[in-house]
Amino acid sequence: MQTNLHITTPVIENRRLSSQLNKTILYKMECFQPTGAFKNRGVCYMCKHAKAMGKNILIGASGGNAGLAVAYAGRKLKMQVRIVVLKSTSETAIERIKQEGADVIVHGDVWGETEQYARTLANELDDAEYIPPFDHPLVWEGHASLSHELPDQIKKPDAIVLSVGGGGLMCGVVQGLHDIDWQDVPVIAAETQGAASFNAAIKAGHVVTLPKITSIATTLGATRVTEQALKWAQQHEIHSVVVSDQQAINACLQFADDMRVLVEPACGAALAVVYDNLAIIAPCQNILVIVCGGAGVSLKQFQAWQSA
Repeated sequence: MQTNLHITTPVIENRRLSSQLNKTILYKMECFQPTGAFKNRGVCYMCKHAKAMGKNILIGASGGNAGLAVAYAGRKLKMQVRIVVLKSTSETAIERIKQEGADVIVHGDVWGETEQYARTLANELDDAEYIPPFDHPLVWEGHASLSHELPDQIKKPDAIVLSVGGGGLMCGVVQGLHDIDWQDVPVIAAETQGAASFNAAIKAGHVVTLPKITSIATTLGATRVTEQALKWAQQHEIHSVVVSDQQAINACLQFADDMRVLVEPACGAALAVVYDNLAIIAPCQNILVIVCGGAGVSLKQFQAWQSA
C-alpha cells in the first residue's frame, strides 16, 4: 500500500506583504497537495485505514474538497468510490471528482441532508466505509501531520492563521501543535459571514446549528462545527474572527497576484486576516498562514464574483 497520499508542503514567505506590514508573513502551501487542498492529509489517512480494515468501497459526503480527496485516495488504493455532494457544489469541483474515477451523487440543500444520505449508502453495504470530511479522530490525526512538519521548516511563529469550516483542519493542527510541544502558539480561526458556525459556538459556549449557509465560501459550509473544535478552544488559545465574502475574495485575488496560485474564498478567509492587517495580528511579528487551497475554484468564477 502507498505510504503517503499527501506531500510535505513548502513554507514560502510573502516578501511583498512582509515588507508592507513590517512583519514576517509565511504561507504553508497546502494548495500544493495533489488534490489542491489540505484534505489529502486527514481524509486520505482515514481512507488508508479503511483499506487496511478490509473495506472495498469508500463513501464520502462533501462540498468539494473532501470528496475530491476521497476520490483521489480511492483511485490510488484501487477502491470503489461514491461521493455525495451538496446541490451548491461547483461544477468545477464535481468534474474534478469525476476525473478521479468516482461516482458523484448530488443530494441535499444543506449539509445534514447530504451527510445522512451518504451514511445511509455506507450502512447498506457491508464492505463500504463512510469517510466524514472533518468530524473523526482519524481525520484529525492525519491533519496533525501538517504541524509535525513545521519544526523542520520554520522557527516557532507568534500565531498560526487558518480557515474553519467544520473544524477538522483546526482540530488536527492544534493536536499536532501539542504533539510537537508548540502548545503555546495561538491559533487565529477565520470564517466568512454566513458560514461562521465556529464563531457562533464560541459566542454561545456550545455547538449550535446555523439555519443555512449564505456565504459564497461554500466549502466552509458546515452548519455545525465539530464538538472537538469547541473543546480545543477551551484548552488552547484560539481567536475566532469573521470576515466578509468580499474580504475573502479580495484576499484570494491579492494572493493570486503575489503567489501566482488560485485558491477558494474559503481559504481567502484566512488570507484576509493578513491582507487586511486585522487588529488581531498587531502583537505578532512572525505569522504563519495555512493556505488550505481548494478544488472548486476557477478564474471564471472569480470574474463572476467580482462582477456580482
